[in-house]
Amino acid sequence: MSYTIRPLDSSTWDAFAELVERNNGIFGGCWCIGYHPEGRVKGIDHRTAKEDRVRTDRAHAALVLDEDGVAQGWCQYGSPVELPGIKHRREYEKDAPPLPNWRITCFYVDTKHRGRGVARAALEGALDQIAHAGGGLVEAIPEVTAGREAPGRFLYSATVELFEQFGFARGRQVGKHAWIVSRKVEPV
Repeated sequence: MSYTIRPLDSSTWDAFAELVERNNGIFGGCWCIGYHPEGRVKGIDHRTAKEDRVRTDRAHAALVLDEDGVAQGWCQYGSPVELPGIKHRREYEKDAPPLPNWRITCFYVDTKHRGRGVARAALEGALDQIAHAGGGLVEAIPEVTAGREAPGRFLYSATVELFEQFGFARGRQVGKHAWIVSRKVEPV
């Protein structure tokens, strides 16, 4: 399949929102706000919070559009200030790695388009956008899937194996299947 990658911004908000609404708000209404500072605040409207972040250039993602221009997935990334939420925080902080310039926190692929390369296209797009934004150290906490069956809905942080295909190296295991991976991205 042929995909176009666009940054999540005001011009692509409607395509992003349509994808989220088509998929019941993503994980019961997350709207991909969970890693942002307000993600744990009770009582906020996640859609409104995400839209505000996008329209004020405080949210980053590589949005994957199909040949009809319909959004089918994304890869969220941002600075540690923008995305302070991390998986396995207690274990992560025991021997925290150097603070990255960028974190890749989550992926989403429309349920009807999984297994078609959308996550791969999203990661490639995010890395390209990071390079154009100045590059630097990029970190993620994906899961190892080799040798086990992992339901797709639990792989919102993607797989270690996918990241390794893009030159990321494992740093340290922080969960049963979760690893800190990192890579330096050169600026363009």
